[in-house]
Amino acid sequence: MRRRSISTATALAVLFSSVALVAGATGPAAADSAKVLSVKSVGDMVVDGNRQRVYISDPTGGRIVVTDYAGAVKATLTGLPGVTGLALSADSGQVYAAVKDTGRIVSVDTVTYTQTAGYDLAGALAPTTLEVVDGRLWFGYGSRIGSLDVSGAEPVVKLDQNAGADFSGATPLLGADPAVPGVLVAGAGGRLAVYDVFAEGAALRVQGSMDTGVKQLDLTPDGAQVLTSWDGSGNGYGFPAYSSTDLEEVASYPTEAYPNAIAVAPDGTVAGGSFSWYAPDVHIHRAGDPKPTRQYEFPNTGDSSGGDVLVPGALAWAPDRSRVFAVSENTYGTFTLRALTDPTKELAALKVSAPASAERAKKLTVTGKLTSKTALPAGTAVKVTRTDVESPSGKALPNATTKADGTFSFADTPPAGGKVTYKVAYAGDATHAPVSGSDTVQVSRKATSLTLNRNGNVYAYGADVSFTAHLGTTYKNRVVEIYANPYGSDKPNKLLKTAKVNSQGNLSATVDMTRDTDVTAVFAGDARYASKTVKSTAYAKAKVSVSVSKHYRTGKIGSTTYYYFRKNTDPVFTTTMNYYAGRKHRFELEVYYQGSWHASGSEYFALGTNGQSAVRLEAPGEAGIRARMRSSYLNDSSGDNVNSTAHGTWKYFTFTN
Repeated sequence: MRRRSISTATALAVLFSSVALVAGATGPAAADSAKVLSVKSVGDMVVDGNRQRVYISDPTGGRIVVTDYAGAVKATLTGLPGVTGLALSADSGQVYAAVKDTGRIVSVDTVTYTQTAGYDLAGALAPTTLEVVDGRLWFGYGSRIGSLDVSGAEPVVKLDQNAGADFSGATPLLGADPAVPGVLVAGAGGRLAVYDVFAEGAALRVQGSMDTGVKQLDLTPDGAQVLTSWDGSGNGYGFPAYSSTDLEEVASYPTEAYPNAIAVAPDGTVAGGSFSWYAPDVHIHRAGDPKPTRQYEFPNTGDSSGGDVLVPGALAWAPDRSRVFAVSENTYGTFTLRALTDPTKELAALKVSAPASAERAKKLTVTGKLTSKTALPAGTAVKVTRTDVESPSGKALPNATTKADGTFSFADTPPAGGKVTYKVAYAGDATHAPVSGSDTVQVSRKATSLTLNRNGNVYAYGADVSFTAHLGTTYKNRVVEIYANPYGSDKPNKLLKTAKVNSQGNLSATVDMTRDTDVTAVFAGDARYASKTVKSTAYAKAKVSVSVSKHYRTGKIGSTTYYYFRKNTDPVFTTTMNYYAGRKHRFELEVYYQGSWHASGSEYFALGTNGQSAVRLEAPGEAGIRARMRSSYLNDSSGDNVNSTAHGTWKYFTFTN
């Protein structure tokens, strides 16, 4: 192109240099890590806190994938068709898996990731859900529950343990808590049951109702409540809590979207999941508090307008409460393991406001506010850092402290001009996650002079031209950069030289003028003088030459050299020109008549990629004719504009007998 526009990146940098940025706004927090899973489906998930491993079953793929907390795969166990339910032994030494299609439960060693045992279930068909209570395995199959005791010399299987509970033909989901011995929760088909379980079997404590859309259920660590993942009643969506004594609903954690997962931490903190494209996906509640402490919204990694969605029931806590694990799915059917860190800590909001502009070396005041769901006490310290051209890595300023309403302010005298950023950071505490915010001030700087010579000059093709930039008064920085940007989209802007100017303030660089060229000198600025850029545009003529062939001799008519052709010979004129894609040359012909030259016409011919074009003229068939031709490059008219107009020399020729 003849003119090159500023790049998008540069334009954005210029735009944002004058805009105040505010970070730390309230709203859903982003997942701290995400890793795509090589699975076809997700059946269940269990977390081994001792070894920081996550086990995920893939019923369709017939495998279990084992990852670390960051989602890196550590092992893959195959040959498990329909594997769904997972459960961790009390000592974290074994993970048990219900293999639906073979009617078995297998045991996997959590150190070696190898199968250590497989248990037939006495004819129980299609086990899908698992839970460990007091060392015994409880499993759901068909519309019933059963138990497997592997503590003795031989495994003991007991089937038909419903004890009168009816799950309406659906396989019951199971729930328990290691802190509550002897209690098992089961639910499906709109029915919910609490069991007291013993070595001898299960005794039904109470049976009640729940929503038919429940995808996951759990028991609180005090044993007092059963939580389910769905409440679609007239009161709106939520995660209901039922008394484990009579299964009456005693509380609910409301949500805006379709709830589809529930998990309770060892301290009673509730993580609820929902199916939502345009709202938060995971909601963290302190026990009994209907307002979420923190929320997480998944990004969009598919091809829809909404974000990825939570897989039903795919929610689990790390035992130390440092993370909640969730599995999301996008519109391509890709599954991602997401680790949501510090879920029990509130995400505070920190807003910072600085003046849009200020004068260098004059005091300014920055204000802000630190807020959270649970108010922070007056006197909370926040760290202040100033970043500018002289302190690009940041300079620590004295801490500021909050007032009772969370507001704070501090004064500063910026020593450097240009963009100055004030960052304020709150370190967090036992119940609040760290948060930071920043704002930018444009601090005044003096203007300096910067000039560049040769603007508008036209040069012969290939001339080596020296361009000199002259820099005026500055504070510390005496470095200038000189760039050359040849016309044409195939030639990028190139840095020719970057160096300090000499004692006279000059810096020169040489350009090989094969094209029209924008030469730019850039001073980046310093603490007291603003940046500046100047441009000179110099022009390079095209390189044009013509060779003549098929003549039988040359000779002079007057003082002019002519090419002589026989009257029946076709002259050939070969034009050579510096090549550019799509370039043409103009072939111009004139005839000498009655003592003067008369135009006989012109035509454009395309150059080959070698920069040449041969034009043959038909012989006139008569002697005595004198003519001349020349080839030219005309800016724009010759198909491009990367050079300046140039004419080749006239070639004179005549015809004889």
